[in-house]
Amino acid sequence: MGTISERKRKNGTTAFLAQIVIKRDGKIVHRENKTFDRRAIAEKWLVRREADLAKPNALHEQPGKTLADSIDKYVRTSQKAIGRTKTQVLNTIKNEYDIASMRCDEIDSQALVAFAEELSKRVSPQTAQNYMSHLGAIFSIARPAWGMPLDKQAHADAMAVTKRLGLTGRAANRERRPTLQELDALIDHFIQKAKYRKQSIPMEVIIPFALFSTRRQEEICTILWDDLDKEGKRILVRDMKNPGEKIGNNVWCDLPDPCLAIIETQTKTAPQIFPYNHRSISAAYTRACKFLEIKDLRFHDLRHEGTSRLFEMGYSIPHAAAVTGHRSWSSLKRYTHIRQVGDKYEGWKGCL
Repeated sequence: MGTISERKRKNGTTAFLAQIVIKRDGKIVHRENKTFDRRAIAEKWLVRREADLAKPNALHEQPGKTLADSIDKYVRTSQKAIGRTKTQVLNTIKNEYDIASMRCDEIDSQALVAFAEELSKRVSPQTAQNYMSHLGAIFSIARPAWGMPLDKQAHADAMAVTKRLGLTGRAANRERRPTLQELDALIDHFIQKAKYRKQSIPMEVIIPFALFSTRRQEEICTILWDDLDKEGKRILVRDMKNPGEKIGNNVWCDLPDPCLAIIETQTKTAPQIFPYNHRSISAAYTRACKFLEIKDLRFHDLRHEGTSRLFEMGYSIPHAAAVTGHRSWSSLKRYTHIRQVGDKYEGWKGCL
């Protein structure tokens, strides 16, 4: 009754078209098809649909909406920009995991736990947590908004179970902090590089700015001259990352004096203060660390170092949050054990 055929897309990838055709007395009484990125999922969909259609009066009923349908609906109708990462995750679930072909009314907590178990074979518990959380947004609104019978409580139950089983979980806090010697080596490396590559990204400036401002690399590259309040010593950080909505989360953050000094050295050639690609910054930093044999030091560790510095200087949690942009002060409680020892970066070569 069902067949699967391969088709080449314009972008060169292969699609698998699953088709079901039912005839009675030589006439077609039912036809449906669905396209998948993987043959295995197409085959499972065929088995499930053929079993459904074999039930009494099944041909008189409309086929149930699937999780893939709800994902498409969410991405298509969301008024808010949901972000590149979230869209990517949802599309991956839709195209690569069996649960996407299940009807909404079939998905219970056990199905979601099985999905998490499948995730655990490919990704870390932290990534699995992100996948489950992004699905949670759909489970929260599918029934009241579109009448798609996704069970919000089933998702909540599955989240509790997968956490207890260790299938999902938050990443452990990193404690890696750069030494002054490592930072000196990085800055000297980029200063030397700039002498013979005039168009290179000024990492010798961006590294101390990232540290003192506690800004992420993507945020650094999107800061606008128009969003600089020089007199108020603050900057508007647009679309700041947070556990809820990123898009539209614009936050005013205080700028420590070293950051203002660095900004004043920049030439206004574009709307952005640092008009560079954040991926290029990450790549340049990673290459330099490898070249200098600096082990296990990530660009994001500069944000951790900058936040630690604030507490070493005696900042309170509210005062530090005004710089870092943390909406929840609880995220900064991990720093409260740090002893007040002053500013070890006073007089450092990264300070202009």
